Amino acid sequence: MNNSTKTIAIVEDEADLLMNYRATLENHGFKTTGFSNDSDAWQYFQQSLPDLVILDVGLGHNPDAGFDLCRKLRHASPTLPILMLTARDDEFDVVSGLRLGADDYLSKDISMHQLLARIASLFRRQEAVAQPVQAQIQHQDLRILTDNLQIFWQAALVPLTVTEFWMVLCLARHPGQVKTRDQLMQDANIYVDDSTITSHIKRIRKKFQKIDANFDQIDTVHGMGYRWKP
Repeated sequence: MNNSTKTIAIVEDEADLLMNYRATLENHGFKTTGFSNDSDAWQYFQQSLPDLVILDVGLGHNPDAGFDLCRKLRHASPTLPILMLTARDDEFDVVSGLRLGADDYLSKDISMHQLLARIASLFRRQEAVAQPVQAQIQHQDLRILTDNLQIFWQAALVPLTVTEFWMVLCLARHPGQVKTRDQLMQDANIYVDDSTITSHIKRIRKKFQKIDANFDQIDTVHGMGYRWKP
């Protein structure tokens, strides 16, 4: 991956943090642009989308401005990597961010080394999209089109985010095989913590169940991980 060709936009209202993020990323070869509020950021995004966005949840006097911006960005691009940062430690926030289309959700106390690892994994996943292993996978009611990142259940399109798509692909490619959380991260080209994996799985199940109330293909294997039922 050539970092010099990648542009990362950071939306963060704390000036010192914004400066720190930009300096760290630029030292690692990325191009960056920064915004301290959602209105300036959205004006920029309407003209040009970067390769990745880092969003603070709370901006100025609006504690949920980052969520609103995430929703608009995801509508503008279904594949843009979006990484959300927050000073709040609340599972509801995590679920809300993932529901609105964020690919990852991190606490602001994360180290810069960990942040760089998350960013690198999102870019690796993008590269993997360009080199699908198999154009189509079919298992009874499930149909996966890897070229255009679409998954169908009972002939209905499942509205998955890119992260959710890769997680389902990882599980469904080998029905019956248990995937640990670490394997799921590695095979799906993502780098998240255990709680985020759990939140993703919950969201995936709900999306399938909106199409088929009896959907139960994803098993939780306690103490091990998950599997797609054969």
